[in-house]
Amino acid sequence: MSAGDRERKPERELLDRVFLTRVVEPGDEVAGRWLRRYGPRETARRLRDGGEPLPGVSATRWGGLVARARRADPERDLDQAHRAGVRFVGPGDMEWPGQLDDLGDARPLGLWVRGRPGLRMWALRSVAVVGARACTEYGTHVAGTLAAELAERGWVVVSGGAYGIDGAAHRGALAAGGATVAVLACGVDRPYPRGHTALIGRIAEQGLVVGELPPGEHPTPSRFVLRNRVIAALTRGTVVVEAACRSGSLVTARAAARLGRLTMGVPGPVTSGLSAGVHDMLRGEAVLVTDAAEVVEVVGDMGELAPPRRGPVLPRDLLEPAARAVLAALPGDRVAPVGEIACDAGTTPDDAIARLYELRALGYVERHGDGWKLTRQAMISARTGREGC
Repeated sequence: MSAGDRERKPERELLDRVFLTRVVEPGDEVAGRWLRRYGPRETARRLRDGGEPLPGVSATRWGGLVARARRADPERDLDQAHRAGVRFVGPGDMEWPGQLDDLGDARPLGLWVRGRPGLRMWALRSVAVVGARACTEYGTHVAGTLAAELAERGWVVVSGGAYGIDGAAHRGALAAGGATVAVLACGVDRPYPRGHTALIGRIAEQGLVVGELPPGEHPTPSRFVLRNRVIAALTRGTVVVEAACRSGSLVTARAAARLGRLTMGVPGPVTSGLSAGVHDMLRGEAVLVTDAAEVVEVVGDMGELAPPRRGPVLPRDLLEPAARAVLAALPGDRVAPVGEIACDAGTTPDDAIARLYELRALGYVERHGDGWKLTRQAMISARTGREGC
């Protein structure tokens, strides 16, 4: 092979893959097998020629693919992408995220990328935050806060750019000055939903907008579902914030689990149907998380542990064990003699008297003749301590 041929081969493969993104639907495993067996060059040639069908498809489907192939113009697609500030990244390119190869024959033919950062490096430390479109205020707050905290910890937040939880996650990361990636089910030059045009434009300026479909392509229900496998494969783990039992975000979580990625869920009210899908996940292999520290503990490196959960430290917690035992021995509704207090505390009367005077100085007890009683402050403190447990 001459030097000129070596230089033209990457360009030919680029054009062939761009051509195939116009002809083949995302996630088509039959086409994936063609690429694995014949390579992009031969697969594209046979589709262009429209002669003998490639294996695994009916005559009707082959006719549809050939009709698409006749309309495909990869040079025009690349020119349109260039004008929109979009580049095409294919397997083997320096920017290609290797974890997408885990999808096997369902691996994307390539990705159209809008934005300045490098996709491969960003994907190495990324987490998906997904959930219901018709979410509650609780879900919006949790998703936004979670994304902001993850961004502040140096993690890239990946979502689907949709209304609801997706939008809240993107906004949270952007508000924290962090990194976020929107994976679309349409051409990256045609933001969808239209109501998120400004948001997706801002993501493209501060982060990345990616998709499998060529410029100008519109979304369909099946493309939304297939887009979710890319979100799952691209990230270390998927967090679901609010999802009904039939939510599309559960498709992302299931895809993540099949790929060996980590799945997490944020619990909601047990009375909310919008959290029923998350709760079902949590009964299985998913990990319950409530904040970014717990997410990072699951997907991060060894030693990145969430701080232990503790209730508030009460003044009585600072007492010595012997003084706490005497304080606990005092009844709450009457005056008690020293002998009874000492017996219930498991100590001597002399030691009980010494501890009682310590407790009196701290405002916990008061003396009534030869007996002792809890102060009103001590009784309030005891009730507050129990309620906080």
